[in-house]
Amino acid sequence: MSAKTLERIFGLLGFLMVAAFVLGLAGSISSGAAGFWGGLPFWVICLTILPLIAFDYWDTCFRKK
Repeated sequence: MSAKTLERIFGLLGFLMVAAFVLGLAGSISSGAAGFWGGLPFWVICLTILPLIAFDYWDTCFRKK
């Protein structure tokens, strides 16, 4: 495999792992002692950061430079 293909595969794998971890953490905070309103600020942060990570993945792997 070429370096570009490996970069795309491992970049996607890394993005999916970070997304699963962060969204799972947000879900457990909201369903735990903090409740929905206590976990809402963390959800807002997560839903702001994940598109930034996705854009960086796209910018690194797919954008023509």
